[in-house]
Formats: sequence, C-alpha cells, structure tokens
Amino acid sequence: MERSPVLILICTYNEMSNLPKLIEQIRLHSADDILVIDDGSPDGTGVWARSHSMKEYGFACIVREGKLGLGSAIQRGMQYGLDNGYQWVLNLDADFSHDPADLPRLLAARGEKVSLVIGSRYAKGGGLRNCSWKRHFVSRCANLYARLLLQWPIRDCSSAYRCYRLSAVAEIPPNELTCRGYGFLEEILWWILRKGGKVVEVPIVYTEREMGESKISIREALGTMNALHRLFAKRILFWSK
Repeated sequence: MERSPVLILICTYNEMSNLPKLIEQIRLHSADDILVIDDGSPDGTGVWARSHSMKEYGFACIVREGKLGLGSAIQRGMQYGLDNGYQWVLNLDADFSHDPADLPRLLAARGEKVSLVIGSRYAKGGGLRNCSWKRHFVSRCANLYARLLLQWPIRDCSSAYRCYRLSAVAEIPPNELTCRGYGFLEEILWWILRKGGKVVEVPIVYTEREMGESKISIREALGTMNALHRLFAKRILFWSK
C-alpha cells in the first residue's frame, strides 16, 4: 500500500478523555497516517495509544518518559516524518480546540511553493468560541505584540494547528530550534520566514476545551515571551550584518 505524504501529529499529556473520540473524528475527514506522541501521561493516554497502534494500520505511537514540552514533541514528530518518508506533518491539539473537520481545508491549501499552512483564528472568517474575554484579550495582544516586534505579516503567530512541509523544516539548522514549550511555534515560524518560505493562513474557529485541563501555564507564557525577545535580538543581529 502506498504511503500517504501527510502525517497527522497529535501531542498528548493526560488526554484520555479526548483522544479516542478525536481519532474517530479525524478518520471521518482524513485517511492520512496518524502519530501520537505522549509525554508519559499518568491517566493512561499513552497506554491506550500504544495498544491502539497495534490494531490500526497507519496509526503509530511514541511514549516519552516525562513531560518534555509541546515544542520538543512536535520536533520529535517532524523527525519521525523525515525518517519515514513523509512530505508534510500536520499538527493539531488533542482537546478538540482544533476541529478535525477543518483538516481538508488546511490540506487543500498546500501548494508547490507553500512551506507552512496555519489554521488561523485571526484571518478573515476565523475566531474563538467559548473563550473568556480575558482569553480573547490576552491572545490578541500576544499576537499583535509578536507581529509588531518581529514585523511579521502573519495574523496568527501562535496557532498550533499547522501543516509543515518537511523539506522546509529540514533546511533549518537543528541547533537553532531550542524552545521546548509553546515558544517553539514562534521560533519555527521565524526560521521558515527567514528562509523565504511561503506561509498561508486558513481561517479556523478555535474552541475552548470542554474536557481535561489546559496545558498553558504562566511558565509557558513567560517562555514564549522570552522566545520572542530572543528572535527579536536575532533579527537585529541579521540586520547589522
């Protein structure tokens, strides 16, 4: 059987209440292969995913020891994709904040010159659902800050609902991707744009999770801010050369 060019990546930590149903929904909208990377979830998410990988063709699972961060999990998924001959990695959250029904639209936005497709909350037609006004405010301010600081044309810099062309990722020096947490999303975006990659935004509606606990902490938020400031320093450094 010919392998799909797309690997759908789901990074998990304590998502047992969501993952089985999410896999069912993904299968309604995509026949592409799926990889779950679990950070040793104490609720049994990784155990379930590993067991399921033995039953379903095109489903794989990597269970890591300990909570190592979203950024490092996405990097591990990208390396798996490169090692196994995939052309694209599409990452979505495990908590249904990213609607699997949007998968066909993100995949359809790929093109010969496209390096990254972003499921964008702030492109025309996108939005947020069931989020508090504080979440709206903080998210919009954070994205505006990143856009102004780094002079990005991207409207949604921190969305994790993304489809990456792996050949573009392979051009980034591995030692330059240092963020292990959510700051990785801005870091890899910076490098893709720096390398001249084309980024396309597809409007999505982000829905606040209904089950499980949010993984975004104050520590993660500070880590993202630190990542932005490091990228700004790199931008100034490149200008000075």
